[in-house]
Amino acid sequence: MSGHRKLAAILVADIVGYSRLTSVDEERSLARVRAIQSDVIDPALDVHNGRLVKRTGDGALVEFRSVVEAVRCAIEIQDAMHERNGGVADDRRIDFRMGIHLGDVIEESDGDLMGDGVNVAARLEGLAAPGAICLSEDAYRQIRSRLDVAVTDMGENNLKNIAEPVRVYALNVGASAMPEVPPAEDALAAIPDKPSIAVLPFANMSGDPEQEYFVDGMVEDIITALSRFEELFVIARNSTFVYKGRAVEIRQVGRDLGVRYVLEGSVRKAGDRVRITGQLIDAATGAHLWADKFDGRLEDVFELQDRITANVVGALEPTMRKAEIERARRKPAENMGAYDLYLQALPHIYRIQPDDNRTALDLLGRAIAMDANYAPALAHAGWCLVQRITRAWEPYGDDDLGQAVFYARRALAVGSDDAKAVVLGGFVLVMLREDYSAGMDALSRAVQMNPGSGFVNAMAGIGLIFGDDPETGLRFVERAMMLCPKDPIFFSYLTMTAIARLFGGRADEAVEYANRSLALNPYWDSTYWVAITAYTAAGRLDEAKAAARRLMTLNPATRASIYERALPMRNPEWRATVIQSLRDAGIPD
Repeated sequence: MSGHRKLAAILVADIVGYSRLTSVDEERSLARVRAIQSDVIDPALDVHNGRLVKRTGDGALVEFRSVVEAVRCAIEIQDAMHERNGGVADDRRIDFRMGIHLGDVIEESDGDLMGDGVNVAARLEGLAAPGAICLSEDAYRQIRSRLDVAVTDMGENNLKNIAEPVRVYALNVGASAMPEVPPAEDALAAIPDKPSIAVLPFANMSGDPEQEYFVDGMVEDIITALSRFEELFVIARNSTFVYKGRAVEIRQVGRDLGVRYVLEGSVRKAGDRVRITGQLIDAATGAHLWADKFDGRLEDVFELQDRITANVVGALEPTMRKAEIERARRKPAENMGAYDLYLQALPHIYRIQPDDNRTALDLLGRAIAMDANYAPALAHAGWCLVQRITRAWEPYGDDDLGQAVFYARRALAVGSDDAKAVVLGGFVLVMLREDYSAGMDALSRAVQMNPGSGFVNAMAGIGLIFGDDPETGLRFVERAMMLCPKDPIFFSYLTMTAIARLFGGRADEAVEYANRSLALNPYWDSTYWVAITAYTAAGRLDEAKAAARRLMTLNPATRASIYERALPMRNPEWRATVIQSLRDAGIPD
């Protein structure tokens, strides 16, 4: 046999944002990493009897005979890194993430380790925040009575390619273990790469203890739904429910849990009717970002829970996105990371205008230069290029089509766990008619990954509509409109609804939705070709010509012939109908 099985404590570690560090200053970053290896890591492994199995580029795989020794070693390294990073700028810090698991492994003849025990530890490392340590439940059992360290229960997590869910515990080490209470901004910096949220137990205002099951169940549903968003760090139920029945100060909750946002609410029952209120609060300032109420009947309690959960999550998605964009705008330029640059690009992307589009691509290009594997930036850069390719805009580069496809494929490769990256990658491939089957598969997979995201539903629906399935696409877009009625690109949802109805043989309805879209955004040129075609199909040629004149005023370079190559629809008959309608309405060739 080439190897034998054994039980081992496995530690997997890597450096957060290593690609970004080396892209900024490769030689100095490598020198710093080598110094950390010789000054911190190697001595800690010697003291705690750790065997370095192999280095993995910016990380390491280490075997210990004892989980206690593995955790002590990990804490020693993280504490040392906290001291070394003192006074270092955020974009120059070297932070480790670590995962520890006790499990069955296969030791090869050359000493390498393989098997689920290694895979689980690697997935746990991916869950850890910068400077943190995540343990599986099997590992945590070995140390819970032996080490005096604060622990956060992250609940059960579905780890990639691991059959059964794994309960995960995060050790509060480094800065978060210091006795001093840090300022709010410092506390929130514990999870810098993602917006973070805690959903507090909702207050039962009905005076009926029997309704506690309903209140708690709904909060659990909201936590579960939010956890599907790859871009969110969501505190587990076990950590937030310690506040149940307690009067809390939101800023203190933010500091205790290391989150930027807190969702709280209440439930009031009267007869067979129930009212649920919710509000989203900025944990650093205490400012209210969003509040709403939801009414329903208790005839079908589970249907009501699902509907309220969907509405709350749908409202939170654009609200937190807007708050994160504002936070990035306030950040000093010298502290900009890939995430901040991506956030700054978002409002320019949503305006869907030539100059804004170019600004967005510039910002996303800088983000990708910092981190070539940052899936959100890659995916949105591909979307930006689709915006240019499918309109009468000047090209951004020498090969916008090839670059867009590259970004899409790269986003799908490195962001396979991120529903937004997956849906945008698929969207680009479908809209540019490049690898149509792979694109459609990605759209479907993204909705399965995060059915509660209005954005994911919308982009999947748009891809399906242009991909010759308007009825299915319309269902997704309508769900997006229900989930995110305040989305900044809601006007585009209305336009896509008009397109689906137009090619579904309902021209008068298409006219109505096109006009609703123009009322929200009269500067988006795509809505005009939809309106012109819908008016023509409805036999309202004078109104089609009026819409054509507005389009020519908005963009004098518009030509019917441009749409022969620019229209992204897969059905050639639809394309021919649009182009002929533009010509009939007076758009020149």
